[in-house]
Amino acid sequence: MPHALADTNLFKPIKVGTVTLKNRLAYAPTTRNRNTTEWVPTDSMREYYAERAENNGGLLIAEATSPSPDFGYYANTPMIDTPRQVAAWKKIVDEVHSKGSYMSLQLWHLGRAANPKLLKDHGIDYVGPSPIYIDDTYEKGAEAAGNPLRAMTVDEIHAAVKSWAKAAKKAVDEAGFDFVEIHAAHMYLLDQFIQAVSNHRTDEYGGSIENRSRFALEVVDAMIDAVGAEHVAIRLSPYVQVQGGEGINAKINPIVTWGYILSELERRAQEGNRIGYVSFIEPRFKTFDGKPNPSDIGIQWATDIWKGVFVITGALLHDPDYTRVQQLVNANDRTIIGSSRYYTSNPDLANRLKNGYPLTHYDRPTFYNNMSNYGYITWGKYGEENLTEDSDVAKRVPKALA
Repeated sequence: MPHALADTNLFKPIKVGTVTLKNRLAYAPTTRNRNTTEWVPTDSMREYYAERAENNGGLLIAEATSPSPDFGYYANTPMIDTPRQVAAWKKIVDEVHSKGSYMSLQLWHLGRAANPKLLKDHGIDYVGPSPIYIDDTYEKGAEAAGNPLRAMTVDEIHAAVKSWAKAAKKAVDEAGFDFVEIHAAHMYLLDQFIQAVSNHRTDEYGGSIENRSRFALEVVDAMIDAVGAEHVAIRLSPYVQVQGGEGINAKINPIVTWGYILSELERRAQEGNRIGYVSFIEPRFKTFDGKPNPSDIGIQWATDIWKGVFVITGALLHDPDYTRVQQLVNANDRTIIGSSRYYTSNPDLANRLKNGYPLTHYDRPTFYNNMSNYGYITWGKYGEENLTEDSDVAKRVPKALA
C-alpha cells in the first residue's frame, strides 16, 4: 500500500491570495480537448471538475485557455472571449465552489507552438518572438499553409498584454475564478520570449535577460492592475526541454534567468503586490512524457528568492512512498503539490493520498480524445469500478454549457 499522507503538511490548510485552501494539493492544468469546436466548455467538463472538487477543498487549476482566437488554439481547447464562453466557464466554477473547492484559470498564447494551418484557416497570422521554428516539421507545415512564422511587432505585444488583462477580468469578475494563471512555461509564447534560443530580437523585448523577461512581467503588471495581485499567478518551467526549450543545456544557467524573474515578482510583492502563487515545474521533470532530468538540482534557490506560495509540479506521484512529495511539502509552510496525470484517473486523488489508498494508473491514449467521455468522466473513486467504453456515460456526447 502507498504511504498515507494525512499527517504531512499536504493536508494542512494554507492561505493563498484571499482564500484558505483545506489542503496543499492542486489539480495541475491539463489540456483534455473536451470543449466544443466553438471553444465552449461542455457539461462533461463541469462533471469532470466537480468530481475532483468533491470532498476536497483544495485548488483546481483549469486547462490552458486562450483569451481570444489570435492567441492560438488547438481543436476542442477552450477560450474565454465571448459571452457564451464566459457563461459556460461560470457554470463550472460555480459547481466547483459549491463543492467547497477553489479554481484558477490558466491563460496562454501558443506563439510558434500553434498550428499554422489552423490559424490560416481562421485568418490569423502565425507569430512568435522571432521567425525561428520549433523544428523542420513546423517550418514545412507553415510553408504548406502559406502562413510563415513571423516576429510579433511591438504594437502586437502591447495589444496582447491588454488582451491578457481583459481575459483576467472576464475570468475573475464574470466567471468567478479565484485566480488567473499566466502560462509562461513549456515554451509557449511568453516562455519563447524568455528563452534566448527562440528570441533573437534586438529591440526592448530581446537580448538581455531583463528584455527577454519584459513581456511576461508586463502581463503580470497588467493583470495585477485588472484584478488585483492576490488573484494573479504565473507558471514557470526553467528546466523543461519541450518544444525547443533548452532547460539545463541553456548557455545561461536557468537559475540566472528565472532567478531574475522570481526576484522581480518578489520586488513587486515587497511593494504591496504579492501575487497569489508561482507554479513551478520540478527540475527533475524534463519532458511531457515524464522523462527525468539526469540532475539532482533542487528548488531551494527558487524558494530563497520568491517568499510567496509555490505550486510545485512534475511527475511527483510515481513513487508510492511519495518521498519527494513529503520533502517538498514539509520543507516550508508555503508549498502546494500539483498533480496532472494521476488526477485524470483518480477523481478522488486527495482522499487516496490522505489515506494511503492505491492510485489508478492514468491512460495516456485517452488524454486528448476530442469530445469523448471515455477516459474522462469514466474513472471510479476508490472502491468503485471504472466505467467501460460501452457504458452510457462513455457514449454520451458532451454538450456546450451555454
